[in-house]
Amino acid sequence: MPEEAAGRLSDHPVWLLTWTTVWKAGKAEVIVPVRDPADAPTVLSVPVLRFSWRAGQRHRPGLEVLVSTGRQRGFESLAERRLLLALDLADGVVEVLSQPFRLWFSQVDGPASHTPDFLAVTPGGGLAARCPAGRIEQEDEVRFAAAARAAAAVGWRYTVVTGWHRQVMTGLDALSARRRPMTDQLGMQGQLLEVPGRQPWQFGDLVEQTQVPAVARAHAVHLLWHRRLAVDLRQPFGGTTWVHPAGEC
Repeated sequence: MPEEAAGRLSDHPVWLLTWTTVWKAGKAEVIVPVRDPADAPTVLSVPVLRFSWRAGQRHRPGLEVLVSTGRQRGFESLAERRLLLALDLADGVVEVLSQPFRLWFSQVDGPASHTPDFLAVTPGGGLAARCPAGRIEQEDEVRFAAAARAAAAVGWRYTVVTGWHRQVMTGLDALSARRRPMTDQLGMQGQLLEVPGRQPWQFGDLVEQTQVPAVARAHAVHLLWHRRLAVDLRQPFGGTTWVHPAGEC
């Protein structure tokens, strides 16, 4: 959190009471103090901002099906779609909400608001995220600082995603191609899970240990997406990528 931006926020001693989040449940607005996130209608909520599709618009909105939740979630740009893919792969995510709430907070110039792009709900709390489009202005930094302060106060996290390393998104795209349910009539997944033992294997060597490597390749990608095998996406994904037993990468 930039110190200059954080310094523009209100230091009123009861800011946890005066800062609020506004959720939408159906057509009704539900106002919840920042300190009481458990009172938010998370399951019943709908996006606080409407998604629009029209001819000639510069951004590319759409709907993405998340395997982890079995639901569709809206995005307003390709950058947001990539973040949805990353959240779908993340361990422990039980729900993802698009445009989940509007945060109202106090700063030196008066009240202001901020709407995260996504909220990922986990058993341990939540992760609110924002994908800024274009250059980040000073007003944006203040909003990000406010969201980070509010999230930290209730045990959540807040992150601003400005971009990805190319190999990370290439790897995510490759794994997501096999994220949906697959039939396994040849028992490839069992063979793949037996091979690693307690040591890593290169991806190409791993699939070659099975009876039908050409079929096993698709199932290996499926197991990686569902975290039954592990891979470090900071490295380019391919035949020489090291595949680890689940939980050891």
